Amino acid sequence: MLGSNLATGFLFPILIINRILHAPRGTVQLDKLPLHTAGHIAAIDWDRLREKEARRLRELGFDEGVAIEALHRGPFGLDPLACRVGRMTV
Repeated sequence: MLGSNLATGFLFPILIINRILHAPRGTVQLDKLPLHTAGHIAAIDWDRLREKEARRLRELGFDEGVAIEALHRGPFGLDPLACRVGRMTV
């Protein structure tokens, strides 16, 4: 499971395309994607991430165009966050 780590902005640079949501331009940040709602990664602001964080996200399969679904959130709707990225649960 991934923790969003608010101090580093770990997950916030990831925008999800979701045609069901009525977000501007059909995108929403990963941390705002409703549970069990599928989408595709529209963009990742790699410049906002530290090199180590960006490399780890790529190793886990996060990249533009990849299918993603938020599966679980921690207590009170906070960290950690579990996602299905492609066919893998992270």
